[in-house]
Amino acid sequence: MLKPMLLKAPLKDYLWGGNRLKNEYGKTSDLDIVAESWELSCHEAGLSLVDSGEYKGETLSKLLTGAGSAMLGSKAKDMAYFPLLIKFIDAKGELSVQVHPDDEYALREEGEQGKTEMWYVVDAEPGASLIYGFQQKISKEEFKQRIEDNTLLDVCNKVPVHKGDVFFIKAGTLHAIGSGILIYEVQQSSNLTYRVYDYGRVGKDGKPRQLHIDKALAVTELEVPQATSDKMVDIDLFPNMDVKLLAECKYFKVYHGSLHGDSTMHAGEDSFQCLTVLDGALKLTGNGESLTVDKGRTVFVPAGLGNYQLQGQAEFILSKL
Repeated sequence: MLKPMLLKAPLKDYLWGGNRLKNEYGKTSDLDIVAESWELSCHEAGLSLVDSGEYKGETLSKLLTGAGSAMLGSKAKDMAYFPLLIKFIDAKGELSVQVHPDDEYALREEGEQGKTEMWYVVDAEPGASLIYGFQQKISKEEFKQRIEDNTLLDVCNKVPVHKGDVFFIKAGTLHAIGSGILIYEVQQSSNLTYRVYDYGRVGKDGKPRQLHIDKALAVTELEVPQATSDKMVDIDLFPNMDVKLLAECKYFKVYHGSLHGDSTMHAGEDSFQCLTVLDGALKLTGNGESLTVDKGRTVFVPAGLGNYQLQGQAEFILSKL
């Protein structure tokens, strides 16, 4: 089973989403709105399907369960869960102001791991912005009061956003994606979100969406977060490819690649890899399997595959443990 596999993503129709993922990134769906495309997921809330080879139509989760830890790599051997969840997010409207818990709180209170994540801004409309923490340190009492009297936005740190920006969202960081932004997100495999402000919107049932004020008060960091957009590092490792390290933490490493020709990559025994094409197209060949990866498609590369080849003109994101 040590072959690269195309994946088919489950799609989500959250009320703030748009249609760019259908119109520009090849996502087919009967949904009127496609807010998120879960490119790599073994989370029960949305399972990726294998979309190539002999296991086509099988969930990636079931395939990995049957294969043991070999395809995940040595860094995942002691993990009780698949470690990553990777998404496209098309924010036509504003997402709620929210926060995610860390592992300690999430495992104790929710029975699920926490959620640290990173965002790569694939595209942004002129004037787009997002919320990233607070303008200055505030007390828990002020945080609670501002949630209750609807003045929370007055103290949030609003950041202009441009294509190519990177944000590292450590668990506990208050945040919200603004309208007109297309994000590629790499996160821990968790679906825990504590919502504290939602612009007065209602859900599909016509009722205001639930807020999670007490839980948010327990986990939110009330300090000013450090900016991360200027920390991308150029890496000169591969021929015919420009590579930048976007983010690195104990949960994941994320790289941005621009391919212009032929190049050889390597998947070692330590970790699987996830490769998503953002623009253009490429051909990926490894262990006798050759896949055409168009814009918006994702490939799972198992740990231990060894050398594999990329050919084409493409911009992509590669994630691993």
